[in-house]
Amino acid sequence: MILLLMGVSGCGKSTVGAALARSLRWPFFDADDFHPPANVAKMAAGEPLTDADRWPWLDRLADEMRAILARGGHAVLACSALKEAYRARLAQAGDVRIVYLAGDEPTIAARLAARQHRYMPPSLLPTQFAALEEPAGALRVDVGLPVAAQVDGIRAAFGLQT
Repeated sequence: MILLLMGVSGCGKSTVGAALARSLRWPFFDADDFHPPANVAKMAAGEPLTDADRWPWLDRLADEMRAILARGGHAVLACSALKEAYRARLAQAGDVRIVYLAGDEPTIAARLAARQHRYMPPSLLPTQFAALEEPAGALRVDVGLPVAAQVDGIRAAFGLQT
């Protein structure tokens, strides 16, 4: 099983994903680490990515997740996956379960203002919310909850209790 934690920048995908992976003893992957240098440079310059920029990146992620599943493994993947088409592309890997880390724009904006990301400037947050297609059928998790409560809720929802 791949647990895909998705949502806008600043919703806590990396923080919650890493905590979840630790609790499950599964590997954690941050989709940001898979961006080619051209995508990173574009975002660092404050330019949103286009779908043409994203497709090869999403395919690379799906290939990585497919390989993990083929070995009988599991993983947690943090990826914005803002559009249904992106999630469908990732789901081609196999057993991918979607977890939507949901929060409103003022809450997320405050978080972004308080952190320094290696290339995602807070100025791109409105473009993220504009692109966001809320997933149907995903597990919806309130980002206002403490990280431990988010992890516990995700584990319970997927029957991953110890």
